[in-house]
Amino acid sequence: MHWTMWATGGLGLAMALAACVRGSDGGATPQQTGKVRVSVYDEQGKLVGPIETDRVVKSDAEWRAQLTPEQYDVVRRAGTERPGTCALLHNKDKGVYSCLACGLPLFIADTKFESGTGWPSFFGPIAKGNVEEREDVSFGMSRTEVECGRCGAHLGHVFNDGPPPSGLRYCMNGVALNFTPTAKLATLADPIARTGATTQPAK
Repeated sequence: MHWTMWATGGLGLAMALAACVRGSDGGATPQQTGKVRVSVYDEQGKLVGPIETDRVVKSDAEWRAQLTPEQYDVVRRAGTERPGTCALLHNKDKGVYSCLACGLPLFIADTKFESGTGWPSFFGPIAKGNVEEREDVSFGMSRTEVECGRCGAHLGHVFNDGPPPSGLRYCMNGVALNFTPTAKLATLADPIARTGATTQPAK
């Protein structure tokens, strides 16, 4: 899907690119604790939920051991990958994009579109609760940051200049995402799916 944004040329594009960026402040993003309600895949490759589960909380040392330096900088320190460098940017295969840090499904391929920014863009998340949004006032701008709904990984930002039907543009760091093709969705099976949650429409 292609979408011609108002910001596809000159100064407008420069502003759109800058808006996607959030620099690191040198410290890890604070982690929240408690319960969340998210949707996950079961062993049959069906999306089920929402299901109540604990947030994923790890020590800084554990995150550093799990992630590469680039991944850590983005998902734990709210860094930003260079535009145009992500292997997933031009991926057009059917499937699901999930959180690199905890495996939570975040976006389906049918919601992905070409925004012209150099980062993978989507017009909506896979399910309510699987992403969280919060105010970001860094760089003197007021924006909406997007985080994983289960582990709090920094994913990117959401803007109101996207295509129908939502009019939203979830501008994501590709390094924060994993992609699983439709034929292999059962490999995303999450243990919490066994709690008997209602199956959602096929994705």
